Amino acid sequence: MDIIELKERRQSVLDGLLEIWEGSVRATHLFLSDEEILKIKEYVPQALIAVDKLFIAEENEIPVAFMGIEDGSLEMLFIASEEMGKGIGRILLQHGIGNHGVNRLTVNEQNPQARGFYEHMGFHVYKRTELDGQGDPYPLLYMCL
Repeated sequence: MDIIELKERRQSVLDGLLEIWEGSVRATHLFLSDEEILKIKEYVPQALIAVDKLFIAEENEIPVAFMGIEDGSLEMLFIASEEMGKGIGRILLQHGIGNHGVNRLTVNEQNPQARGFYEHMGFHVYKRTELDGQGDPYPLLYMCL
């Protein structure tokens, strides 16, 4: 597997990452309705463009996961649903921690699989909010190393 930093964010690549995002969210964010997923999906391309550092994990030159980092914070980590459980998330996160100073992140409380993964990777909860960043009733857990 190769980890590549995307400095140029071409639309064709972003479209592929959006597909990974949607498949990952549908597999892990069971608390979201289809309508909510589609609403959030509208904002994902802008987030992919805006994040400071964007990395993709490729298998045979095909993107299978991506991670976004901003000032030491893991802003996004999504794995293609068919690639989950193969260690790709661990490899990406270790790359972020070891090479880009990732030491904090935010995760939906209603995504226990992700919380467990981050705890396994050494993160712990230091703060909780009742609402997500859009003001919706999805509690967030703030985690750090």
